[in-house]
Amino acid sequence: MTPAREAALAELQARLPPGRVLAGDAEALEPWGRDESELGSFPPEVVVKVESEAEIQAVFEVATRHRVPVVPVGARSGKSGGSLAIQGGIALSTERLNRILEINPEDLVARVEPGVILATFQAEVEKHGLFYPPDPNSLELCTLGGNVAENAGGPRALKYGVTREYVLGLRAVLPTGEVIRTGHRSIKGVAGYDLTALLVGSEGTLAVVTEIMVKLLPRPRHVATALVAFADVGAAARAVSRVLAQGVIPRCLELMDDVSLAAIARTSPGRFPTGAGALLLVETDGNDEEQVFAEIVRVADLVAADARGEVLVAQGEAQRREIWEVRRYLSVNLKAIHPMKLSEDIAVPRSKIPEMVARAKAIGLSVGLEVATYGHAGDGNLHCNVMYDRVEERPRVDEAVAAILRAAIELGGTITGEHGVGLAKRDFLELEQGREAVALQRRLKAVFDPLGLLNPGKIFPPA
Repeated sequence: MTPAREAALAELQARLPPGRVLAGDAEALEPWGRDESELGSFPPEVVVKVESEAEIQAVFEVATRHRVPVVPVGARSGKSGGSLAIQGGIALSTERLNRILEINPEDLVARVEPGVILATFQAEVEKHGLFYPPDPNSLELCTLGGNVAENAGGPRALKYGVTREYVLGLRAVLPTGEVIRTGHRSIKGVAGYDLTALLVGSEGTLAVVTEIMVKLLPRPRHVATALVAFADVGAAARAVSRVLAQGVIPRCLELMDDVSLAAIARTSPGRFPTGAGALLLVETDGNDEEQVFAEIVRVADLVAADARGEVLVAQGEAQRREIWEVRRYLSVNLKAIHPMKLSEDIAVPRSKIPEMVARAKAIGLSVGLEVATYGHAGDGNLHCNVMYDRVEERPRVDEAVAAILRAAIELGGTITGEHGVGLAKRDFLELEQGREAVALQRRLKAVFDPLGLLNPGKIFPPA
């Protein structure tokens, strides 16, 4: 540590209760230097486990005085390196800010602290007959604060939208120590700039959120889930376009390619159709059981021309859970084929899905690596996983990832659909958005964080 950082540590230890400030133990700090991005280890010099807004203000006061970087940290389940302390400094953990403050069925709103686990929150909401739709696959681990920071999506985003559509208001601490309240409890409201929308998806670079107000929906009483096999990804993508063109908006439309199915066959033998080159997982929901089933039947009719074999409809909740368990753990199960991988969450127009999948595979072949593609076909959000066996292959992996990101942009898409830019994709932001737009965002960052201490080195490439 530098003398300034040692002085900051001493102040933090004096101002917070024992056990809430971690430092000096490399083994204890090491887990705080990783997330799910596989970008390496960047342990902070200090971890502070805050329990109140006032303590966050105290951290910023100390950090400002000594010019020490502060990195907000939640569950460390992110895939873009957004919580990595690449310049050392203080990791500000919100894990103890984990209270559900209110669930109000009358107003259809809830208030939570940022450390609340998403699955825990959804379960509590459903006890009231209500529904919070955003559902990233890490829902058993990720926090609401992390979801807000990354504007998380998930399979249900096709019908229900992403996190930003559900955040009504926030409380947050700025790096200057100011506490701001944004948004409103009412559903409608257009007064002033939409600071809530600006903070959602800002990846912990503008403020540290301390309270989140979200809108809720009545819980759909019935859900139907089906699997449809196809000869190849092109046939599956054509089926997706046909379904949506007919005005049918399922709850989920998930695509898995042939490499993904090979991983499923190894980890879940006998559960899914064999001999297929692609698979669609389709789900519908609503309050009328007959209507929900009729919608699944309609989807089956619309995809019949491209499908391979019969549509398999889950019989009961146990089969639904089995299907979704395999889908949610697909990223992990791909390691049954190759022990390492880098996952990119590009998004393209739906009509470009077949071309994007073909280009991703061709890019993999050009560098001698296998690429698995799966994801939310209904909204064009694809997860391209570049898989490899040895650390020495990493330069080829990075080459393939760069080519995949460029291909997504060329096809009218984006470098990230839900994981965020973070550290992983900062060098590609200007390629997608242009120099002027990135320069404007840098100026916005400077307004919120004039000293550049909050989560430095994220989103924007080094100046």
